[in-house]
Amino acid sequence: MTTQEVKRKLAAILSADAKGYSRLMGEDEEGTIRTLNTYKEAMLNLIQQQRGRVVDAPGDNVLAEFGSVVDAVRCAVDIQKEFKNRNAQLPESRRMEFRIGVNLGDVVEEEGKIFGDGVNIAARMESLSEAGGVCISGSAYDFVGKKLSLGYEYLGEHTVKNIEKPVRVYRVLMEPEAAGEVIGEKKAKSKQWQRVTIGLVVAVIMVVAAVVIWRLYLHPAPPPAEVASKEKMAFPLPDKPSIAVLPFANISGEKDLEYFSDGLAEGIINGLSKSDRILVIARNSTFTYKGKPVKVKQVAEEMGVRYVIEGSVQQERNRVRITVQLIDALTGRHLFSERYDRDLKNILNLQDEITMEVMTAVQVKLTTGEAARLHEKGTKNLDAYLKVLQAREYKAGTFNKERAERGRQLLEEAIALDPEYAWAYSLLSTYYADLVVLGASESPRESLQRAIDLGKKAIALDDSNSSVHANMTFPYIYLREFDKAISEAEKAISLNPNLAVGYWALGTALSLSGRAQESIPMLQKSLRLSPIPIHSNVLSILANSYAMLGRYEEAIDTHKKVLQIYGPDHLMAHISLAVTYAVMGRENEARAEGAEVLRIDPKFSWERWIKSLPYDQSRKDRMADALRKAGLK
Repeated sequence: MTTQEVKRKLAAILSADAKGYSRLMGEDEEGTIRTLNTYKEAMLNLIQQQRGRVVDAPGDNVLAEFGSVVDAVRCAVDIQKEFKNRNAQLPESRRMEFRIGVNLGDVVEEEGKIFGDGVNIAARMESLSEAGGVCISGSAYDFVGKKLSLGYEYLGEHTVKNIEKPVRVYRVLMEPEAAGEVIGEKKAKSKQWQRVTIGLVVAVIMVVAAVVIWRLYLHPAPPPAEVASKEKMAFPLPDKPSIAVLPFANISGEKDLEYFSDGLAEGIINGLSKSDRILVIARNSTFTYKGKPVKVKQVAEEMGVRYVIEGSVQQERNRVRITVQLIDALTGRHLFSERYDRDLKNILNLQDEITMEVMTAVQVKLTTGEAARLHEKGTKNLDAYLKVLQAREYKAGTFNKERAERGRQLLEEAIALDPEYAWAYSLLSTYYADLVVLGASESPRESLQRAIDLGKKAIALDDSNSSVHANMTFPYIYLREFDKAISEAEKAISLNPNLAVGYWALGTALSLSGRAQESIPMLQKSLRLSPIPIHSNVLSILANSYAMLGRYEEAIDTHKKVLQIYGPDHLMAHISLAVTYAVMGRENEARAEGAEVLRIDPKFSWERWIKSLPYDQSRKDRMADALRKAGLK
């Protein structure tokens, strides 16, 4: 959109969505769709009657604009009264109730669509509304006043994402006896103060009008800063919905709740990623934003996605309050905004509910079988769940023998609490495999066999869990049982087509077994799903595959990318560059990389290093010759 095409205007915005829509769909998909279509048709007719225009109506959402905020509020009330009468004729479990929010504010219009702060505030009003109710912003309330036979309850000031100041919120009281009543607001202002206020409003309107005229005709405004640009995205958008789920903010600050907040976001990622009708960015990438004041625009462009999910978690005694928002980064519109209040003991099923709500919001229709796959067996024991999440933290950052031991203890405690918790067995399997990688195992073969036994136990408990199959791949790789490794990785991907670690595992097994050409698209897929690599080895194996095919310049560029991301002291990258340059006959550059290896590790021995690699002997011999040429011993 060029700057000349930007059109700003003041408009009354109505935002509506159906409460509990995913539950209704799960119980009776066809009946729910019929009811929704009937209700939306009635809603569209009422909007037209009040001189409104429907801007967008995806799924169970409706966004409309009006030239008059009085018309917008009147329409919202008419809709709720109409739906109340219709719902009275349905069984309670099949009633479809809508929440509606109305705001008066500035919007940007592009090709019939509207977006900006005015729309975001309307969506926030909708999320604060009760099912069957209407909430309006302070700006809408100030203009409507007593023009309608309604009452209002002041709900205080509420924050809105990317809006500097809190917004006043009013609940509309639709009962006839409430007309003219205002609950909760401070004592009315004096007439003198009202005259001053009116004067200020007139002055502000004149200033705003002057600014608008200047911006539109003398200095056209650029698009809103918060809207992402397709041209600036790191990857082209796919032809299906694409989503990044940010780590949820822990408002309470409790450490145990921190683990839970992370686990909730990860659970939503896992649930969404099981459908091949959507592209979901891996946890490893989105969690790099944890604790940072990041904007939706930045996330969308860096991850190459259209939609971003963010949320927060707050604990009060034995209850947890969770807020979730789904934002369309290309328009700035909030497609989904929900608040969940739950007892802590009943919290483990919530991620499935949120996942279904998000799927509905981005118009991904699942078959019965696909919907069933969204649900993992997991555990019903909250303490076991928290111990597994805590153990995950010990694998993050600097991983050493001491952290591995503490993680192992936590996982064994989780298994003691729930002996049928498949994910706990699977993570414990990875700890034994990691001991081999760290060189901390007294008997590597016994450790790997222990890892395989635990992995098989996890699969026996939950064969539908994609991650337990992906984790089984690596012990088989270390033992050079590549056929088994490939089989497990392929099974993981079939269960979860968005599993970045699954594509990494498959690409690694293919590359090390000599199938370099097949490995490259798998590793590239892993990097698309996790733009910030799961592990430096994703890039290292990709570079090695290029080198095996004689694509040396691509191999060098990829190894250098490892250094850019992980820093100049990444030993494996310098070793690999030394080998690649030597094979190409560029011995001066090979020796320069060899010198970097010795700078980082003065006691480096290629003989000891090569023994740890899962390569065949002929490949090890070629690498040894290259490292000698690089000046290493």
